[in-house]
Amino acid sequence: MYMSVDIQHALPFLPEGAFDKIRPRVDAAWETLLSGTGAGNDFLGWVRLPSGTDPDLISLIMDHAARIREMAEVFIVIGIGGSYLGARAVIEALSPSFPALVRPPKIPVILYAGENLSEDYHADLLKVLDRFSCAVAVISKSGTTTEPAVAFRLIKQKLESKYGRDGARKRIIAITDASKGALKTIADQEGYEQYVIPDDVGGRYSVLTPVGLFPIAVAGLDIRSLVDGATEMERVACTSPAFDLNPSTLYAATRNLLYEQGKLTEMMVTYQPHLVMLTEWWKQLYGESEGKEEKGILPSGVTFTSDLHSMGQFIQEGSRILFETVLSVERPAQTLVVPEDPDNSDGLNYLAGRRLGYINHQAEEGTRMAHVDGGVPNIRISIPGLDAWHLGQLLYFYEFACGISGYTLGVNPFDQPGVEAYKRNMFRLLGKP
Repeated sequence: MYMSVDIQHALPFLPEGAFDKIRPRVDAAWETLLSGTGAGNDFLGWVRLPSGTDPDLISLIMDHAARIREMAEVFIVIGIGGSYLGARAVIEALSPSFPALVRPPKIPVILYAGENLSEDYHADLLKVLDRFSCAVAVISKSGTTTEPAVAFRLIKQKLESKYGRDGARKRIIAITDASKGALKTIADQEGYEQYVIPDDVGGRYSVLTPVGLFPIAVAGLDIRSLVDGATEMERVACTSPAFDLNPSTLYAATRNLLYEQGKLTEMMVTYQPHLVMLTEWWKQLYGESEGKEEKGILPSGVTFTSDLHSMGQFIQEGSRILFETVLSVERPAQTLVVPEDPDNSDGLNYLAGRRLGYINHQAEEGTRMAHVDGGVPNIRISIPGLDAWHLGQLLYFYEFACGISGYTLGVNPFDQPGVEAYKRNMFRLLGKP
């Protein structure tokens, strides 16, 4: 079964003939993306990446990950932005809810570093390394991005102190440029095992490269199935731009039409705590790709039903500047039924015998009805289940839709010039030579 996109509850908020009007722009964006003739065309390696992934690379990563699992109780992913968000999104989506407490044997706890500059966070992390056996993947195309470079310097020193220089090099994996950069130089000098970040794949589109695949494999997850799911969605997305055949173009068109109606914020809604980090990955993908030239939809996110008791009030009755995109998982992986209570003191016996997943879906449907009635357009993206194959589909769907949406908006979806502004100021304040 495939994922699907349902826009029936967005249509009432759009003018008649809106899709006929936007179709030529979306078709042109699709042609531009596949022909590689648009802005940022030197970063289109992700488009045919799933089908072009060498099976031998998958096997190599899986074998290497198995060796890491034998030696490490804790595995640290050092990276920022696209260098860690995609891997973390998949790992948290497909792992147990409480991985530090309940996890299969020989699966290390996955921790993250270099995505912030908090002194307390990294000091606490170094204390963890004193107590547990560990290994590290450091992910950076250049090796000079401040946050991960500082974290790697700290962690490298700790590992060398604990295991010796020879022992540490067996526990450090560098995922970096094929031929240049500070991290590549260090990796060559120290003899770290290495994986390549393709030159033509930007960080936020890199989850299906070794950037994401290696940490995901260390977490004991099925990267072959993940890539296979993405390959199938690649086939669908690249065959036709027709809205009834291509969920990526349908989603891209709908969100651009809502933007033109003044809906400036897209609220990604999930009903699964497992998907919190997928929302964070999606926020980076769309925010960094489209937020430029004083254009773009602000990507935001909530997890229901918990956030219905906080952000739900604003969504229902606040400024009419947003639309919702609900990511719905049709089938829970496990079964849990509400028990009967003889006293019924909480008044919940009307739910006795119902699966919790059924109740969650009714909460989803009731919320959608309320928000649409309150003036909030609603897009529903549905996946049959939360497994590696369907998650691979979803990742590629979002990536392809992002490229189409950016070109339809009229921006380069593959650069991020605004990210450099804070760095210039920070370097000046720190006195960088």
